[in-house]
Amino acid sequence: MKILVSSCLLGEDTRYDGENSNVALNPKFRFSEKELFMDILCDNEIYSICPEVSGGLGIPRNKAEIISHEKPLKVIDEKQNDVTVNFLIGAKKALDICIENGIKVALFKAKSPSCGNLEVYDGTFSKTLINKQGLTARLLEENGVKVFNEMQLKELDKFIKVEKKNKNKEKV
Repeated sequence: MKILVSSCLLGEDTRYDGENSNVALNPKFRFSEKELFMDILCDNEIYSICPEVSGGLGIPRNKAEIISHEKPLKVIDEKQNDVTVNFLIGAKKALDICIENGIKVALFKAKSPSCGNLEVYDGTFSKTLINKQGLTARLLEENGVKVFNEMQLKELDKFIKVEKKNKNKEKV
């Protein structure tokens, strides 16, 4: 199965702070979770993206948060620079990759203003989380791509197995 994955989860230093969020090397994850992550990577076709970098933002960059989740959308960084356009361009590029390659599932970085699929920071830079999606995760979901985060590896694995099983049934 083809999976779009946040570059930082793959060990690429694309986070705002110039670091990565590599699951395989993160001491916060149990060995079984790291093993499942590596199995998912090895058993599937992986496409890597950092929507923020694809949208033209540098590494490192200022922290950014969404301050308006409804139109007009607005994302600002901690220095009050409006980076909405960069986030929207990155989201569109991620969607284009999915459309061009028939990708129906993504594994994204939790809590990211681009990639967060369940919650993101509230726009006050106070480390308060709210039940909203990042701009890229939201755009992908609106276009039929199922988005998981690195804390949902078991759910992702189950989704992949069901999809593969369904595909095999279609062949018969």
